[in-house]
Amino acid sequence: MRLRSGVFASACLLVQALGVGLFLRGFFPVPVRSLPRSGALAGPPAEPPPTGFSSNWTKVPSPLFKKAVIVLIDALRDDFVFGSKGKRFMPYTTQLVERGTSHSFVAEAKPPTVTMPRIKALTTGSIPGFIDVIMNLNSPALLEDNLIQQAKAAGKRIIFYGDDTWVRLFPKQFVEYDGTTSFFVSDYTEVDDNVTRHLDNVMKREDWDLLILHYLGLDHIGHLSGPHSPLIGPKLSEMDNIIKKIHTSLLSKEEGEVTSPHLLVVCGDHGMSETGSHGGSSEGEVRTPLLFVSSAFDRAGGLLKPPELVQQTDLAVTLAIGLGLPISRNSVGQLLLPVVQQKTVREQLRYLHLNGFQLSRLLQENMATYEKDPGYQQFKMAEKSHGSWIKLYLEGNTSEVLRNLGKKVLRQYLEAIRVLSSSLSKQVAQYDTYSMIMGTIIVLEVLVLLLLSTAKALSSRAELEVPLSPLCSLLFYLTCLMLCAVHVVVCTSTESSCYFCSISWLTAIGVIMLISGLLCVILSALEKVFVNPKQMAKNPAAATSSWSEFDVLILAGTVGHVSSLGASSFIEEEHQTWYFLVSTLCLALCQETCRHYFLAKDCDLQLPSSAKANPEEAKGAHHHRDDAGYLQDAPKMGKAANSESTRGSEKWMALATPWVVLVCCRLLRSLNQTGVQWAHKPDFGHWLTRGIIEARFVYVFVLGIVFTGTKDLLKSQVLSTDAKTKFIGLWEIYSGLVLLAALLLRPHNLPVLVFCLLIQAMMTKYVWKPLEFDAAQVTIMHYWFGQAFFFFQGNSNSIASVDVSAGFVGLDNYVEIPAIFLTGFATYSGPLLWAIHLLCYLSSDVSRNPSAMGHGCFCYALLRSIPVAVYIVLVTGLRYHLFIWSVFSPKLLYEGVHVFITAAVCTFFTAMDHNHLRKVQD
Repeated sequence: MRLRSGVFASACLLVQALGVGLFLRGFFPVPVRSLPRSGALAGPPAEPPPTGFSSNWTKVPSPLFKKAVIVLIDALRDDFVFGSKGKRFMPYTTQLVERGTSHSFVAEAKPPTVTMPRIKALTTGSIPGFIDVIMNLNSPALLEDNLIQQAKAAGKRIIFYGDDTWVRLFPKQFVEYDGTTSFFVSDYTEVDDNVTRHLDNVMKREDWDLLILHYLGLDHIGHLSGPHSPLIGPKLSEMDNIIKKIHTSLLSKEEGEVTSPHLLVVCGDHGMSETGSHGGSSEGEVRTPLLFVSSAFDRAGGLLKPPELVQQTDLAVTLAIGLGLPISRNSVGQLLLPVVQQKTVREQLRYLHLNGFQLSRLLQENMATYEKDPGYQQFKMAEKSHGSWIKLYLEGNTSEVLRNLGKKVLRQYLEAIRVLSSSLSKQVAQYDTYSMIMGTIIVLEVLVLLLLSTAKALSSRAELEVPLSPLCSLLFYLTCLMLCAVHVVVCTSTESSCYFCSISWLTAIGVIMLISGLLCVILSALEKVFVNPKQMAKNPAAATSSWSEFDVLILAGTVGHVSSLGASSFIEEEHQTWYFLVSTLCLALCQETCRHYFLAKDCDLQLPSSAKANPEEAKGAHHHRDDAGYLQDAPKMGKAANSESTRGSEKWMALATPWVVLVCCRLLRSLNQTGVQWAHKPDFGHWLTRGIIEARFVYVFVLGIVFTGTKDLLKSQVLSTDAKTKFIGLWEIYSGLVLLAALLLRPHNLPVLVFCLLIQAMMTKYVWKPLEFDAAQVTIMHYWFGQAFFFFQGNSNSIASVDVSAGFVGLDNYVEIPAIFLTGFATYSGPLLWAIHLLCYLSSDVSRNPSAMGHGCFCYALLRSIPVAVYIVLVTGLRYHLFIWSVFSPKLLYEGVHVFITAAVCTFFTAMDHNHLRKVQD
């Protein structure tokens, strides 16, 4: 079957997108889970516990606090409370920390530092899967054992006001709630007022046991203007007044009461990076304050110690003990002992034993060799020591021996719990290896097929023959049978959940047939290359192709970039790689322009293109000239002189273009500091806001321009009009996308767009066309510049650099589909604009080279296929690396999304090139 290069490349990229999706589904795994409880969630199982776990101390203790209020301030960094900003803008909270009845901690959150996974961590005590960053936009109900369900099952009345993520996670647990959308980041006033307006009323009532308040305004300010915005101070003061109001109200409730005291918890779900976003693993994003305030605590005094660093997952187990609830079965958290230090040693030991018992049981259910784990062994030793202490206690022993033994058991429990928590955190997830392998095979097969097809795909006809005969061969059926047998064995023997095994058999067989078919086609192509090399020699493209210095540079740059993906530091600072490559490219283009204009023959530069093409006609015309003809041509000679001066100016502009581009790139590097090492350094960016009404006017213009361009494209495709109509339509669509990018990018990033248009115009007029670069070279240069402009925008390989505020430009409430589209377009506007410009450029070059569109589409698909295939192999081998979740996984998400976007772009390329076959035949 004969296919055009563009169609073949688009089909390959769509298949590769399927493989990438399957790999992502297996790579971002399901966290470790305990076996489900039989019956209600309100206590240990009714049946006798397994051998080695029998204990009379696993019953739920009495609550330490009558009521509890949790104030969760979104994006509250630890330095906003414990730093200079806290002393300046939060004086009441600072007083509680330094001299009040409180315990202060710095809670460390695990990436991804986005709201929904962090709420899961706070309520379940477990570490959510990294893929939760995707589900953050549309959170499903939380079915995992958690603190809220335990409180509901224990008959506690829970009231919630704030971020509606809680309402989606716990749809039936609140007796009263009022949710506010968390994604409309332009609002940082009403979103908090809608929470505070309930306070006066609810604090006077007695019909609740647990009150949860989630304030979003601080997070929204961060997204809009960063952590050093002048809006931060007033918002912190507002939060301080709210904390003061709640605390004084709780103290007034305790007056005259003999019952248990109340508890106030102040915390953040995540922090805020130096650019105001979150999602990554920088210190500002992962460190949040955790403050427990209660009259039951001793008043702070003496020398103020810095807050102790704990894990965010420790809150769930501490609140469970404080409220008299069972610890969530999947919790990996540790009890914060200072919160229960006002209790007797006997009670403290009981609480620690509950914590250790739950962790050791979770370890047993997720590790076959749990008995060899150091934490489990230490816990059993602590249990024995605890038994000895109980024996002495029941005998009425009050000597120093009892006190010393009690302190020893406390230390043993704390150490055992620490080691158990660490062991469980390291095994927090189990990879779906089978799905990863199947996805990797598809991705690698597509890459090999693209590489083997390069020579024919880049030939003058831009067509290649895809053999279908291997699909009817014995090898194909044997491969299918073998893979089906492997599928049956794996799916019937695996003990863990596997996504590829959970899909329908019909779909699984379809994927298996796809893998088998790709393998057979690859083997057929290899046979033609190595067994029948004479057929390949007949290919004119292969016979006449030669590598220039510029081609070697492009190849070296591509290989160098792909090779750098194996190091975490190069991934964190990938922008430096692309800045270097683009700068090197500019220097190489400078050499090419000098060689073209100064080292080429003068006659080649002075003769017009018509004379170059038909030198014999020009020579014959010269012999028939007479005096009259000479006089008639005199005005034309004047025009030729003017044309000569024009060509001279164009020559100097062409020589200056690479240097102008180099200067522009250097200025853009200083506009946004990105990456990790220098992200906190000052740059030229400044922050502004944008009005809703004005944005909607721009949307109308964008839709009008895109509609006009689409109409011209459809007209050129359906009615087969001249190429000029299609060319105009493409430029209209490109102009509309430029206008949309100007609207969505932050105002300080508008120079990025201006320089992008300037570089494209100068390179087109003075470099690509005069120097006659072929479609493949122009495509590679567009790809490189697109990648560089991705980082010029301020993006990085961290989730924190995604500007979610772009999804709400012109919207006065959260609408999921437009918000996702606008955020995605703003994030990838650099690569997208360069890709669409490439399409416009190649469409204008079809008259000279009918295969230009096919060549460009194929090269673009190959450039995207190489890094994603190599990176998938690398990340599979590095899946137990220390930085797998903080560095490699976010990059994998970016690569996956980029593959899907590139597949859509290549499909658009193919649609615009549907007349290619007819042109070639003509």
